[in-house]
Amino acid sequence: MTIEKHARTFTLLTLLSRVFGLLRETVQYAVFGMGPVMDAFSLAFQIPNLFRRLFGEGALTASFVPVYTRLDRDDPVAARRFAGLLLSLLTVFLAALTLVGELILSAWPAPTPDAALAVRLIAVMLPYMPMVCVVAVMGAILGVHGRFGPAAFSPVLLNVGMIVAAALAWWLPGGGEAAARTRIGWAAMGVLLAGVAQVAWMVRGLRGMGLRPSLRPGSERAALMETLRAGLPMLLGLGVFQLNVLMDSLIASYPTMVGPTIMGVDYPLQQGANAVMNAATRLYEFPLGVFGIAVATVIFPLLARQADDRHAFVHSLRRGMRLVAFIGVPASIGLMLVAQPFTVAVLRGGAVTAEDAQRVAQVLVAFAPAVAAYSANHLLTRAFYALGDRNTPLRISLSMVALNLLLNVTLIWTPLNLTGLAWSTTLCAFIQLLLLGRRLQARVGRLADDAVWRSLAKTLVATGVMALTTFLMDQVLPLGEGRWAAVGRTLALAGTGAGAMLVVARRLHMPEWRWAIGMAEAEAKVADPAP
Repeated sequence: MTIEKHARTFTLLTLLSRVFGLLRETVQYAVFGMGPVMDAFSLAFQIPNLFRRLFGEGALTASFVPVYTRLDRDDPVAARRFAGLLLSLLTVFLAALTLVGELILSAWPAPTPDAALAVRLIAVMLPYMPMVCVVAVMGAILGVHGRFGPAAFSPVLLNVGMIVAAALAWWLPGGGEAAARTRIGWAAMGVLLAGVAQVAWMVRGLRGMGLRPSLRPGSERAALMETLRAGLPMLLGLGVFQLNVLMDSLIASYPTMVGPTIMGVDYPLQQGANAVMNAATRLYEFPLGVFGIAVATVIFPLLARQADDRHAFVHSLRRGMRLVAFIGVPASIGLMLVAQPFTVAVLRGGAVTAEDAQRVAQVLVAFAPAVAAYSANHLLTRAFYALGDRNTPLRISLSMVALNLLLNVTLIWTPLNLTGLAWSTTLCAFIQLLLLGRRLQARVGRLADDAVWRSLAKTLVATGVMALTTFLMDQVLPLGEGRWAAVGRTLALAGTGAGAMLVVARRLHMPEWRWAIGMAEAEAKVADPAP
């Protein structure tokens, strides 16, 4: 099966997961609003969720896949022993780390009631961290064998669990902020129960593969040490964007967690700022997770297998670049165009006011360009890792973390205010893309050949037509108020834009539209001949 077909499978199941994710946000914000309670929950969930992103989309799986792929090619039995050993050791280590974390949280000082709530919620959800990390490694094992479906479907279980928990909290007696503080605990428990379901689902997917738990490394010790040595630099190399988002969250949470002033000066952000940032993050992650990460995830095992064949490696990387641009560029522009109705469609109602939705939409517009850049960053970073180069992405990532922090603490004091956090993250994503591309080209040779440049030019033309068509449709659509009017407007604009993009792509004879739906047809291969 080609990478395009793998990407289609991964994309469709991830799309299902993201739809449930949007429903989760709808229910949670309708129940709890965008005040200090959701500020606390958003920060608390950020901790285990950060591990999910780092491991599920990053460090451990990125260091594990090349080693496991090589072992599976040379000695499948040893590969299974290595996988069982890593899963066992990871489970024990993360369980111990969770216990230490719980002890620290039990003595953690909380200067405000909202801070105390956040600490309590972190303590409840922290056990989800080892579960989701083990699930990520299980998904990586299946991915090497061409089975991306179970891992792509796993987040659906998390979203369903959180939806059910928030819905149950809705029916609890009482009202006001005091009741919300009690109800939010149900949402946290939903995360834990969903984690158990995810582990059970992935264990089912691994049945018949011959994996056996083990805590004693034998001949697999060298493979284990290679994976662990690679893990730390990869943790930062792939996790820089997520670390930047966490940094945004901590800065936005300051009014809720500490107070309204800093060193006697009024803090520029207000309570609820982190809830707004979290909501905008979830919305821009919809196209990012569905399309951008899908390509990088399914192409990584292929790049790892082709690392010793430079021509094949560059050929696959170029195809990945063309596909990422064809999907990511119009996704970024389209998200900016539909930000307002999309936000209202997902969030408006219940405890979420029109003003809340407007604030989220403004932040979403600032995050939207990062969809294209972050998608490309994932692809290029995995290319470095497939080549065994972990230090280059690490150095670039550390510089981006420092730059993002500097921009964050500067821009929130400007008229950009809260949106400054998002613009800072987006700018750093583009700078990282330029640095990664330049360094990778020095390593493997010319990345963007004539076919890539022609593809990018056509993508920009198609995106321009898509943007113009969407804008004109927005002008002629009748105005309406309320969530359902926003739902209709979002679907109409998205459908118009996607249709225009497809029509132009076909008229320009772009094979990428076929690749995007998993059809690597003969004419596509002729347009981009293999070396």
